[in-house]
Amino acid sequence: MTIHIVSTGETVQSIAQQYGVSPWLLAQQNQLPEDSALAVGQALIVQFPVQTHTVSRGESLYGIARRYGVTVQSLLQNNYFLLGHSTVRPGQELIISLREPTGGKMEVIGYAYPIIAQEVLSQQLPYLHALLPFTYGITAEGGLIPPGDERLVESARSYGVAPWMSLSTLTEMGNFSSPLAQRLLTSPAARERLVQAVADTMQHKGYRGLGVDFEYLPAVLGLPYATFIADLRRRLAPLGYPVMVALAPKTADNQPGILYEGHDYAALGAGADLALLMTYEWGYTYGPPMAVSPLPQVRRVVEYARSVIPPEKILLGMPTYGYDWTLPYERGETRAQSLSPQSALALARQYGVAIRYDETAQSPWFRYEDGQRQHEVWFEDARSAQAKLALVPQYGLRGVGLWNLTRLFPQLFVTLNDQYVLRP
Repeated sequence: MTIHIVSTGETVQSIAQQYGVSPWLLAQQNQLPEDSALAVGQALIVQFPVQTHTVSRGESLYGIARRYGVTVQSLLQNNYFLLGHSTVRPGQELIISLREPTGGKMEVIGYAYPIIAQEVLSQQLPYLHALLPFTYGITAEGGLIPPGDERLVESARSYGVAPWMSLSTLTEMGNFSSPLAQRLLTSPAARERLVQAVADTMQHKGYRGLGVDFEYLPAVLGLPYATFIADLRRRLAPLGYPVMVALAPKTADNQPGILYEGHDYAALGAGADLALLMTYEWGYTYGPPMAVSPLPQVRRVVEYARSVIPPEKILLGMPTYGYDWTLPYERGETRAQSLSPQSALALARQYGVAIRYDETAQSPWFRYEDGQRQHEVWFEDARSAQAKLALVPQYGLRGVGLWNLTRLFPQLFVTLNDQYVLRP
């Protein structure tokens, strides 16, 4: 694949002609609007299939897979526009095979809120190794608060994706509770009750792994938290369940701030089977406009992490979203709105503005005026995704963890499938 940046006056037809590819596939794989409208500066993925097939009347995806000796799963992965469904229509052009991926193996896990629309979930499941419905809550006494994730668990299984249990200190108000974590982690009895409750629930509901995300822990809870993670692993390992811990994006052992102090990378990495680096939210709801996941900062976190955690345990966190800020930014007043990459592109087209690209942050952005206020938008596209994905083979990491699947980012999955061998 190659990435083409749209110039003034270009169309899907002219770009397809330039590369000698199908304009229909070009539009479909990039999930362009029905009128194929483009924004200047927009990134388009151009793929070069080895073999394609045009669907005839009466054919099914299963029959086409048998005809070419491939799996239905591979056809779903090669053709994002099928949106995870096996239904095909006469005249559709399907990608049967692509060039051999050069990026190596990639494990992809993804978080999703239980409220995620089924259509949104289905089109991303073919690319995942594991799905983590977010999240079970906890009580200070070591009890569990279930998230109502039965639909997500069943959907994951239907696509051959491992459903994992997610555990956090998130409250019903949507905040991570430091007092709750302290009461739990400093009580050996409560910790043991929670470990047992987790093991029982995983066996009962058929989860295949556990992801733990306790955030905003003070330094005094660093050792109790690492002990808790190690206890979970000792209890779950005999059952065949891996334990993953989510880590704040640190760059040094003694990094100050409550977001970082309670996360002892070395101790947590030793206690868990996997470690997810939460390498996003530099640009965030209450902060000034900037990239959500700027590459230099991400790289520094990775370099520190792999100095104290075996790289084959590490998953790189990747955002599937951006933010729209109103200008001028006022600290304590401005509240950015989260949006998907697709929504960002729609805004650029609607207001006729050109998309720029920050070569340092490796992230696209633009400004527009809605008639009342000026806005600045930072988001993700094929270029930013490709830059971050390249860190996985470069540093010998295990794969990536996506936060979160509720917002669609089609180009990420097209890039993953084109350049990497996805671990089943």
